[in-house]
Amino acid sequence: MTVPTFSATERQIPPRWAVEQRELISLMNRTATFFAEQYTRPDGTLKWREKWSGMDGTDNGYEIFIPYPLFYLLGGGDHVRELAQKEWDAITWQFTEYGTIDREFVAYFDWFHHSESYPYLFNLALGDPAHHINRSRAMRFAAMYTGDDPLAPNWDAEHKLIRSPINGSHGPRHQMTAEDWVNHRPVLAEYLVPYEDFPGLDSDDPFVRVDWNDDDIFAQVLEMLNQRMAKGDVPLNLSATTLVTHAYLFTGEERLKQWVLDYLSAWMERTQRNQGIMPDNVGLSDEIGEMMNGKWWGGYYGWRWPHGARNILEPALVAGSNAMLMTGDPSWLDLHRSQLDMLWSLRKEEGGTTLLPTRHGDCGWFDYQPITPQHFFTHHHIRLWVMTQLPQDRVWLDTFFPQQEGFAELRANWPSFKGGPCPPNSWFAYTEGHNPDYPHQILAESREGVYRALERIDNDDADPEDVICNHYHSLIPVVPDGLIQMMMGTPSAVYNGGLLHTSLCYFDPQQARMGIPDGVAALVDKANGDSVAVTLVNTDPVESRSVLVQSGMFGEHAFTWVEKDGAPRTTVDGKWIEVQLGPCAQIRLQMGLKRFANRPAYGHPHFA
Repeated sequence: MTVPTFSATERQIPPRWAVEQRELISLMNRTATFFAEQYTRPDGTLKWREKWSGMDGTDNGYEIFIPYPLFYLLGGGDHVRELAQKEWDAITWQFTEYGTIDREFVAYFDWFHHSESYPYLFNLALGDPAHHINRSRAMRFAAMYTGDDPLAPNWDAEHKLIRSPINGSHGPRHQMTAEDWVNHRPVLAEYLVPYEDFPGLDSDDPFVRVDWNDDDIFAQVLEMLNQRMAKGDVPLNLSATTLVTHAYLFTGEERLKQWVLDYLSAWMERTQRNQGIMPDNVGLSDEIGEMMNGKWWGGYYGWRWPHGARNILEPALVAGSNAMLMTGDPSWLDLHRSQLDMLWSLRKEEGGTTLLPTRHGDCGWFDYQPITPQHFFTHHHIRLWVMTQLPQDRVWLDTFFPQQEGFAELRANWPSFKGGPCPPNSWFAYTEGHNPDYPHQILAESREGVYRALERIDNDDADPEDVICNHYHSLIPVVPDGLIQMMMGTPSAVYNGGLLHTSLCYFDPQQARMGIPDGVAALVDKANGDSVAVTLVNTDPVESRSVLVQSGMFGEHAFTWVEKDGAPRTTVDGKWIEVQLGPCAQIRLQMGLKRFANRPAYGHPHFA
C-alpha cells in the first residue's frame, strides 16, 4: 500500500491546546480503569442487584461503558478497548441472567432504548473490525429485523413495517404486562398522560398527569397502551436501520442496504400520504391511525407522548444519514428536512422570541419552546449540514444563527450525564471563525467533567441493591465527546442510535491500531463541503511520531489534494495520507475531499 507522505521536522513549543489535549487523554486512560475497578466485579459484571425484571434497565447497563470504545477510537489506551469488550460481554451475560436478554439481544423493548444500547457495538466494530464474534453478532442481530430470523418475526416484508414499537429477539410484543413496566412507572408518572381521553380526566391542560404508581390507574393506562400502541409501526423504529447498516459495514451485502432504503422509503410514502406530516403510528395493515381512531398523532413515542418532536426528527435523521452513507445520495435526508421545514412553518413570535411547537395532540400543536443554540432543532440543522455539506442545508443556520446570543457558548456542565453528549453549537461556531477560544473551553469543560465525576464517586455511598442502573451514568469519568469534535471535525454521534460520521480519523501505523499515536494531538479548525484543515502536533520532545490520516470514519471519502502550511498544493487520490512528525514538530494540512467516493466499511489500513 503506497500512501502519500507529508512531514515536519522543525522543533517548536507545542501550543497549549495540544498539551492540554494529551493531558486529558492521559487522565481518562487512568480514570477508565479506576471506574471499572470501583463498580464492576473481576468478571466485569456490574456491582448491582441480584435480580432485575421489566423492560427498562438493560440499556442503562450498556450505556455506562459506551464512552470507552469511543475514547479508544480517539487514542485511548489498548486497555480501554479491552475493558470495553470485556464489559460488553459481561453486561450481556448479566442481563441474560436477569432475563431481559435472550440470544445476546434485548428480548423486547422500544428503539428509544435499543438505540441507547447498540451504538456500543458499532464503536467496538470500528476499533476492532476483525473481531469475528462481534461480526457474527452484527449479522444475527440484523436478521432479527430483516425477516431472516424466524424466532424474531419483527419485519413485515409486504407492508414494509416493523410490527410493534416493542420488539427484539422475541419478535413483536403485542400484549404488554404490568411486570414489563414495573421500573418505568415512577418515571412516567412525571410525564403528561399518554391520552387526552383518559377516563376520569377533568382538565383541558395538555400536560395533565396521572399517577402511574396507583395500581388502579396504571391498569387503565396499560389497557390503553395495549389497545392503541402495541400493534403496528412507529417512526422510532427507524433507528433499527443502524443495526442493519452495522451489518452492511462488515459485509457490503446489497440486500442489507436495500432493506434500509426500503424501510426509509416506506416512511417517506406515509408522510406524503399524510399531507407532509410524518404520522407517528400506522397499524398492521399500514393504515395511518389504524389503532388510534384515525389520528396520525398519539402513537408510542410520537408527536404527543412522552417527549414529542425529538422522537420523530431523530430517527429520521439517523435513518437518512445511514442511507446517505451507503449511497452517497443526500436526498435520503429529505424526510428529516421536510419535518424541520414543517415545524419551522408553524413558528410564532412572542416578545421578540421565536417559538416552535414540539408536540401535537387533540388540541392541535402545543408545547411551543424558544429556539436557542442548545435546542434540538438547532442541533439537528447543524448535524444535517455536517452530513450533506449542501448549501441548501446551511440556509437556516446562516439566516438564524450565529447572530443569536449565546450561539458560541458551551452548555454549562455538559459532561454530567452519560458522559455527554456535548452540544455541537459551540464547535460549529468555532469552525465558522466565531469562537476562537473553543479549543481551550472544550478541553477545560471536559477535564472538569472528569473531576466532577471523580468527586461524585468519592461521595457515592449508595447501596447497589437500592439504586436503578442509571445511577452510574453521572459517575462516568470518561467524556470523549469534546475530543471527537476537536480531533475529528464533527459533532458526536446522535446519541440514540447514530453512527459516528467524521471528516477525519487517525491510525497509529507503528502500533497497527486505530487512534492517534501517543504524544500526538489533533485539532480540526475547518470542515466544509470539499475540504478539511487539521493541525497535528507531536508533543513528545524526544521521539518522532507517524500518523495515518483517513478521510471519513468508514473510509467513505477520498483525499484529492493536500496543502502543507501554505506550500503549493499536492494532488493525491486515496483515502489515506501519512504524516511524519519529528520531536515537538507540528504541521497544518488543508486537504481536499471527494465525499462518498468509496464504499463505507469497517476496516483498518493495515488490513488493506
